[in-house]
Parts: sequence; C-alpha cells; structure tokens
Amino acid sequence: MAITKEKKQELLAGYVDRMSNSQAIILTEYRGLTVASITELRRRMRELGCSFQVVKNTLFELALREAGMPIPTELLKGPVAAGYAGQEIPSTVKALLEFARETDILKVTGAIVGNRILDADGIQALATLPPREVLLAQLLGAVQGPMGNLIGTINAPLRELVQVLKARAEQGKQAAA
Repeated sequence: MAITKEKKQELLAGYVDRMSNSQAIILTEYRGLTVASITELRRRMRELGCSFQVVKNTLFELALREAGMPIPTELLKGPVAAGYAGQEIPSTVKALLEFARETDILKVTGAIVGNRILDADGIQALATLPPREVLLAQLLGAVQGPMGNLIGTINAPLRELVQVLKARAEQGKQAAA
C-alpha cells in the first residue's frame, strides 16, 4: 500500500523534529524483531529520555539532508530503525547494545553524532564513556586541583612568616623565664 504525500510530509517533519532534539542518532538493523520486542525497546528508551523509531530510508535521508546532517548512505540499506539520544548519548548507546546482546537480532550499525558518522567501533567507544555527571565531576576536579595548588603557593610565605614569629615568641618566653 502506497503512502500518501501528506503522510510522507508528516513523517519527514517528524524525523526532522526528532533529529533537531537529539544529541545523536544511533542507527540499527531490526530485521527479525517482533512487535513485542520493539515495544519493549521503546519502553526502555523512553525511561532514559530517548526514543526508538523504525524509519523509511528514503524519507530519513531527505530529513537528514534537510537538517544539514551527514548522510550515511551505506547504513541506510534494508530495514533501519533509529535511536534518538537526548542528553545522555552513552546511556542510550549502552541500552541499545544491551538489548542487541539480549535478543541477538538487533544490530547497532552506526551513529550520527554532530557532523560525524560513526561505525560500529565508534559506537563501542561511545558506550565506554562515563555518564555526564561523572564527566562533570572530573572536569570540576581538574579545574579545582590547580586552583588549590595556587592558593597553597600564595599562602605558603604567610604561613612560614607566622611560624617564624611563633618560634621567636617562644624563644622570648624561654629567655624571660
């Protein structure tokens, strides 16, 4: 059954909207998954603030072009579904890879992150990244470390002067006694 032009425009607008609200798009091959499996995957993705959608390749390619994103033509062959990552790219990738391991059917084939196309190895690298909170804590630690050293260096002469004056005062007390 052919899709009407209005339905195609609606799908295209939906793709572009999801792309614009996503940090990354993870592409998968879903051939062989049951409707129940896809529903379960969508539920898991919603819990993470992400979404999962079966796409029409030609319309998806048009949406990528319209959104100004790179087009991974080699990844848009066969039955393709896209996972749209919200704020947490690593957790989205981990969820998809975990589901792929559980089912042995879903295949994570690549991703679009910013203006870069990642292959399966790039996906594995994304999955090993720590969560956002951990990265922010590491950044904060990296910024605070040098500042603490600087403050210690600035305070060292004052601390040494106080220690010298204290020692001199104790010498004065001993001499008076």
